[in-house]
Amino acid sequence: MNPSRKRAIRLSVALTAAVLLASALIYVSFSAGRDELTAAQLLVKARPGGQYILAGTVENGSVRRVGSLLHFRVLAPNRRASVPVTYSGVVPDPFAPGRAVMVNVTDDNGEFVGQQNTLTTKCPSKYQAASGAAVS
Repeated sequence: MNPSRKRAIRLSVALTAAVLLASALIYVSFSAGRDELTAAQLLVKARPGGQYILAGTVENGSVRRVGSLLHFRVLAPNRRASVPVTYSGVVPDPFAPGRAVMVNVTDDNGEFVGQQNTLTTKCPSKYQAASGAAVS
């Protein structure tokens, strides 16, 4: 067999393998993620035993501790719906009423139980424009 033909075949096989691997990587990276839901969306979509990512704002006056459990409500952006969450695990220092949070929850027949150590929060000062900075 001609050496230049062997090189062409090897190149074709290598390029085909590279395209297949790249396609698999793209598929896995986009299909692996779960969408975060607001409180209103969660109330509509939740099914017993389902696992969801809940994002929203901690409702003022809703935070209370009972033993090692933290109870709070997460508000939807329109502030018309809220979801009660029972959480155990590490609570970030900036956690407070009025802060944006994200937590993985499981629907336990209408009770939303936060999965341990999945609560994250954003500190508003980290996401505001610096004084004197141009805002677009």
